[in-house]
Amino acid sequence: MVGFCAEWDRRNQEADRLAAAEYRRIEEEQRRIEAEEQTARRARIEAERDLALLNYLIDPSDRNRAILAQVRDLIQEYRDTLS
Repeated sequence: MVGFCAEWDRRNQEADRLAAAEYRRIEEEQRRIEAEEQTARRARIEAERDLALLNYLIDPSDRNRAILAQVRDLIQEYRDTLS
């Protein structure tokens, strides 16, 4: 009976260890996905910024000034989410 209990305990510990390892793997995967999404979002914002600035430098019209201001506001919002 003692051997049975010891084996039962060992199996439970192994199952707990495997469950904890899987939980850590899932957490790491979620962090990686979030980091990739943030990197992609940052790249999109930077591309919008560059395009808006170039358009304004080429043609400093009121329309391009307004677009540049919108991109500036978007960048400010993005900065605020990082704080």
